[in-house]
Amino acid sequence: MTVENITALKEYFNLWLEAGEKAYAEVAFTEEYSRNFGGLVNALMGMRRELDGRGQSKITPVRAGSRDLDDFTLTPSIPPHILPMPPGFGGLSDTVPVEVGPSARDEVYREDKVRLYRYRPLADEPHAVPVLIVYALVNRPYIMDLQDGRSLIQGLLKAGLDVYLLDWGCPDEGDTGLTLDDYINRYLDNSVDAIWQRHGLDRINLLGVCQGGTFCLCYTALRQDKVANLVTSVTPVDFHTPRDLLSHLVRHVDMDLAVDTLGNIPGEFLNWLFLMLRPYKLTGKKYLDALDILDDSDRLATFMRMEKWIFDSPDQAGAACRQFARDFYQGNKLVKGEVEIGGNRVDLEAINIPVLNIFAANDHLVPVDASKALAGCVSSEDYTELELPGGHIGIYVGAGARETLPAAINDWIRAR
Repeated sequence: MTVENITALKEYFNLWLEAGEKAYAEVAFTEEYSRNFGGLVNALMGMRRELDGRGQSKITPVRAGSRDLDDFTLTPSIPPHILPMPPGFGGLSDTVPVEVGPSARDEVYREDKVRLYRYRPLADEPHAVPVLIVYALVNRPYIMDLQDGRSLIQGLLKAGLDVYLLDWGCPDEGDTGLTLDDYINRYLDNSVDAIWQRHGLDRINLLGVCQGGTFCLCYTALRQDKVANLVTSVTPVDFHTPRDLLSHLVRHVDMDLAVDTLGNIPGEFLNWLFLMLRPYKLTGKKYLDALDILDDSDRLATFMRMEKWIFDSPDQAGAACRQFARDFYQGNKLVKGEVEIGGNRVDLEAINIPVLNIFAANDHLVPVDASKALAGCVSSEDYTELELPGGHIGIYVGAGARETLPAAINDWIRAR
């Protein structure tokens, strides 16, 4: 086959994928699609319960998340049933290195499966008030330190900040009953205490990313006395904005049925839910585009690191997942002031410390409007917004944002 023929086939396939993506977007946002999606999930859960009741179930959820709590230097194969690569791509996981997490760090606190790490400062005298990065439960936090030159943590360290990271770990069957109260008022609060006790401070800085930002908002509203400055990044606040497809898809899912049936929600289930947001791009176009970098070892290694992270999803503790889906995605209770954590109401208006709210212009997971809603919720007189070009993850690992984001966070913190 000639180069011209291959190019023509690729261009045709690209057009087909783009057309499919546009057509899917028109259908996916309809109420009918949302009801039918929820109905499909609920039907599958019902079938699972019925089979379990008869002792006939042979359905075993696949644990896609890493079981090694310090899995930052391994080079594992990506299971072919988890990674939907076209034929020929799957073998790359055996030959292309996917080491992640280049920045040196030390474990300074642990509780159950949660680990708190302090990254070794790169400045002789780092900023006096440390920053705790709080990531989401649904993916592993090493995306914050993916590789040399594509690392938010590395950028913050080079800027002279003292950086900590909270690693939630990977829940197992013994963690089904963990609630948002456990994650926010116990694990997060105890980690904050561990940091300020080490430094002899009353308050520290919080940097919450995605769902971790939502957790930080809840924590700050409840324990503002322990937070000096709050940075939220690609953080959902209003979960019912018009172009929030993730919220739209889960609107009719029976979370009681799902959790009562499965216990913990398998990480692979969430992987496929995220793929449903942009199915043509995430299961087709990106692999088609990857054909152009097969001869570029550096770019191919970066691609494989991202693939490792995308599909390295821990299971979700059943009780916490149920509450987050029902109260935030389905009930949109955060902006209504109706969320309760540990028996206490989360009132975002109580937040009056400095807030920096960062969002991505092309974020398909957390639309800009979902993040910008924070401005109308907090009472802080020192509230700053920053919109960066790129997508939900691109602002952390994209070539154009490697210096921009760390510099913006550093400058904002030091100005206070």
